Amino acid sequence: MTKKSPQTTLIHSDYRAPAGFDAFPTAIHHASTVLFKDVASMRASDWKNKDAYTYGLHGTPTTFTLEARLAEIEGGNHCLLAPSGLAAISMVDLALLKSGDDVLLPDNVYNPNRELGRWLSSDFGITARFYDPLVGAGIADLIQPNTRLVWTEAPGSVSMEVPDLRAISDAAHAKGVLVALDNTWAAGLALRGFDVGADIVMQALTKYQSGGSDVLMGAVITRERALNDRIAQAHMRLGLGVGADDAYLVLRGLETMQLRFDAHDRAAREVAAWLKARPEIARVLHPAFDDCPGHETWKRDFTGAGGLFSVLFDARYTEEQTDRFVDALHLFGIGYSWGGTHSLAVPYRIQAMRRGWSDAGILVRFNIGLEAVDDLIADLEQAFAHLS
Repeated sequence: MTKKSPQTTLIHSDYRAPAGFDAFPTAIHHASTVLFKDVASMRASDWKNKDAYTYGLHGTPTTFTLEARLAEIEGGNHCLLAPSGLAAISMVDLALLKSGDDVLLPDNVYNPNRELGRWLSSDFGITARFYDPLVGAGIADLIQPNTRLVWTEAPGSVSMEVPDLRAISDAAHAKGVLVALDNTWAAGLALRGFDVGADIVMQALTKYQSGGSDVLMGAVITRERALNDRIAQAHMRLGLGVGADDAYLVLRGLETMQLRFDAHDRAAREVAAWLKARPEIARVLHPAFDDCPGHETWKRDFTGAGGLFSVLFDARYTEEQTDRFVDALHLFGIGYSWGGTHSLAVPYRIQAMRRGWSDAGILVRFNIGLEAVDDLIADLEQAFAHLS
């Protein structure tokens, strides 16, 4: 090498770290620009193939490792990362739908997915229609010649009905329609979407996978290469990359996810059972409880329940009173999402969200974190005193 000036030395160094280093954590590879060994390698590279690197947006060893692990957890073959769960949903819609097409969504769908459907209808000429989440095989009667995609969510993340995914998938496939599953609630641990007929599985990695309430990320997992390639085209055109540091945080979270999920599950069932016995609560909406809509389907298809469930307060309590209850909680934060170590409580105006919702009473959704259950119950008990 010729002698370099100090400024050039700051940028170009002759030092190369020796090979052979190994450790448990996945290395964090930061890159926008990816370097090729020569021009021929650059021209031969294809961003769609994950046997080579082309540009940071299309992946580094860090993001490829996360994608591979997520696909394996869900029993899929291909995975694409997105900056959030909603970005992953949007990527699927924009990959598979065009003007004149039709998409079906459950009426208890994640609200940003609902709003996305309305936007597709109002601005893109794609009709989005909503169906009863417990419709089962009856979805066949709703499928039109232009229906291209059926979204499912198991369970609905506010009202908690558990759909019969097997029946919906069988009916949709009989008419040549793809089925996408939002599997965030089960995290690929309590339910594997492909086992019950889904063609596409979406997960918000913001929840249990990261576990720290500090990362936004989503994933789209498929088994068929052709379907993955269609979605990958949208991924590329929309520029949906994720940073290596965030990918690393999710990779770190995966190693304890099963332990945390099981701990959330145990605690949530204990808290939910305590709430069920309270006179202030008219109904507990927890899929593992036999009076939750779709419980039999949950018992057939799921192996766990995680930490998220909802309750309906007795109809005698006003919104002002239940808001006071939530405000009085000390250990429960007021905030959306779930899967983190901290417990959360959010009141919902469910009657305005769901067509034909017949139950009276204010709905409050709980995420049960990893605090001591006795402390959470004591906090709930003191908050009930503020209802009066």
